[in-house]
Amino acid sequence: MEPWRIGILFSRSGAMEVTESEHFFGTALAIEEINGSGGILGRSVEPVCYDPASEPGLYRKLAERLLGEDGVDVIFGCSTSASRKAVLPVIERRNGLLWYPSLYEGFEYSPNIIYTGAAPNQNSVQLAAYLLQEYGSTIYLIGSDYIYPRETNRLMREFVESQGGEIVGEVYVPIGSDTNPFPRIIDDIRRAAPKVIFSTVVGHDAQAFYRLYSDAGFDPRRQPIASLTMAEGEIQVIGPERCVGHITAGSYFGTVKSDVSRGYVSRYRARYGADAPVSMWSEVAYSQAHLFAAALERAGTLDTQRLTEAALGLDWQAPGGRMLIEPENHHTWLTPRIGRVRADGEFDIVWEAKGPVRPDPYLTCSAPAGNAWLSS
Repeated sequence: MEPWRIGILFSRSGAMEVTESEHFFGTALAIEEINGSGGILGRSVEPVCYDPASEPGLYRKLAERLLGEDGVDVIFGCSTSASRKAVLPVIERRNGLLWYPSLYEGFEYSPNIIYTGAAPNQNSVQLAAYLLQEYGSTIYLIGSDYIYPRETNRLMREFVESQGGEIVGEVYVPIGSDTNPFPRIIDDIRRAAPKVIFSTVVGHDAQAFYRLYSDAGFDPRRQPIASLTMAEGEIQVIGPERCVGHITAGSYFGTVKSDVSRGYVSRYRARYGADAPVSMWSEVAYSQAHLFAAALERAGTLDTQRLTEAALGLDWQAPGGRMLIEPENHHTWLTPRIGRVRADGEFDIVWEAKGPVRPDPYLTCSAPAGNAWLSS
């Protein structure tokens, strides 16, 4: 029987190579498991893979190739909002379906996207409440210069100021700038003396910033950098000894204590090496591929409308906990967590929600006051 052809569009090179390679590895592992179990309705899954090299324009061109020349209807891909925004017009014009596994800034809906990463009400607000409670009221914002950092920092500012906190600095850096902006920013952080730095810097620039922060003598145990994106893989690249005490909010850490998580970690490392970092980047990509398989088994076709209808309402026990695709907005119920880096490069989970949180990408629901976010 003819295989089910799908597209995979994750960068294995460029600024986002670490996190998007993890997306790729999680997707590949899931496809191997699916095919090893007999495929879907007796047909194997055949991936068509491209490396967009972290360049939004190349994502767009390769999405066109997948949906046009390669005859693919479904794409697993993108990580940054810049890359998602680049492919969105192509996906909608050609009526394809994008499975998008990255946390993002929210405030978007497309009938042609299934959003399986965290929305702001599943990471940002909990992190803000935790930082104010545990570290103090003054926060410094630094981000890469594109939509995700600017919108995420806007939300962070609104929440912090609504709770009586103060933003004592806000600065943005171009991705992959030829000049190094971080020494000047480090000096400004020293002058502003915030209790915590909230970073939405991504990719190679984030790694450079964390290294320089350590070299400048800051103590993350006392004055940490907090992030939504800095996970186990990049911690390994930077050097765990530089990162002990830094904070990340995410829907999954490799240290989640459940049989499903331990089984996933074991299979992932059996496939990619005993020292392979296991993070939210690979876990959500792995999980969405299994959700896709369940949807395709229901629908029996890669037709976008029928496959999407089959996906909405799907419920799956992922390594990070129960995932459910919300029919109202195509986003996914996830369990928020906050972790602190330890000496081995893994995370101690210092807070987690009692269960999965309904996605609210437009923040339409009334927000709990202050630290009530941490009681959910």
